[in-house]
Formats: sequence, structure tokens, C-alpha cells
Amino acid sequence: MAANPRFPKLPHALMTLGVICLLVGSYLGLFVAPPEHYMGEVQRIMYVHVPTAWNWMLSVLFAFGAAMAFLFTSDFKWDARLEAGLEVGALLGFLLCCQGAIWAKPTWGVWWDWDPRLTSTAVLLCSFAGILALRRFVDDPPKRAVLCSVATIIAAVDLPIVYFSVRWWNSLHQMQSSPATVSSQFHLPLRLNAFGILFLMSGFIAMRSRIASQRLSEELAPPPQEFAEELA
Repeated sequence: MAANPRFPKLPHALMTLGVICLLVGSYLGLFVAPPEHYMGEVQRIMYVHVPTAWNWMLSVLFAFGAAMAFLFTSDFKWDARLEAGLEVGALLGFLLCCQGAIWAKPTWGVWWDWDPRLTSTAVLLCSFAGILALRRFVDDPPKRAVLCSVATIIAAVDLPIVYFSVRWWNSLHQMQSSPATVSSQFHLPLRLNAFGILFLMSGFIAMRSRIASQRLSEELAPPPQEFAEELA
């Protein structure tokens, strides 16, 4: 199962484009956009926190889709994509929790609160970290792929809870942010950073999928002829 030879430089191009969008968006958010009326300068972390949250949810959906695709097709290219989605999802989830803590301290007065949104996000992050650990402990590729796919599907059930937690329960966390819920002065940096993280995420997933695919090719390859004859 060789990596797709088409567009070999696509991941690098996506990551370069993502860095450019993030640099421009962060500059506009930090130095051009006005402070928010109620939160003041603290609000500026929104320009990385909210895009990180959006793309983290996309990464979880990507991992869920890859897990479903593997179970239906038994094609190991989807297992490679699942591994990439899990790693990127865990990274974005960790960054999301760190950014949320930085925002929570000046606004809530604490670094962490067992708020429904924060707790459900932490549960999903720990689930992805656990599935990645599972991949390290299981050596048999087919068994590993099935176990991790099933575990990912179960973990992804938490994503709707994360999203709707602020509606279902009395939550300290504000409602979901979108361009429709924030001032028009904040739209451009918010969208630039959202696309920047999206391009970076896509580039990382594509690159990590290729690495995982190459490793799986070696694991699934038949033994050398000499070794096979010795076993016979």
C-alpha cells in the first residue's frame, strides 16, 4: 500500500498557506481590530481559540469518517488516515484546552472549571490520547485497525455533547461563536485564522497519512522469500 504519488508537495503548500493566513490574521486581530466592548484586550485570544475549536471538531469528524470507512471497506488507507486524524485531533484538543484556560483565568477567575463544555472536551481529548496509546500496544495491523476504529466511533459520540453542552446545561461557557455572532470588525482576522488552521490541519493530516501508509505497507508486506523458506 504505497503512498499516493500525486501532488507530493501538496502538504507543504497547504502548511505554507496556513502559516501565511495565521500570520496575517493574527496581526489583524492583535494590532488592527478594536478591543471587545466588555472583555477588552482579553478577547483577542478569540482569534486563535475559536478557529482552533472549529477545526478541532472537523478533525474529530475526519477521524470518525475514516474509522467508519475502514470498517466498511477494510482498506488500510483509511486506517492510515484514521491515525493521522487521531494525532491531529489530539494536538488541536490539547491546544484548545490550553487556550481556554488562558481565557478562563481573567474572565472566570480560575484556570479550570468542571463546566460541561470544558469537561466534555477534556473527555474527548483523553479518549483520543487513549486510542493513540492503544495503537502503540497492538502489533497486529488488522486487529489494531478494527479496535481503534470502533474506539474512535464510540469516542466521537462525545462530540455532539461538546457542541450542545452550552445549550443543554447551565454553563459558564458562552454560546458558540461564529461570524454571525460577533461584530463585523472581527470577521476578517477570525476567518483568516480559521482558514489558516484548516490549511495547517489538512497539511499535517496529509503528511501524517503518508507516513502511516508507508509503515503499514511494511507491516503488511509478506516476509522475504528466504525467511519464508526457513519457516517452511
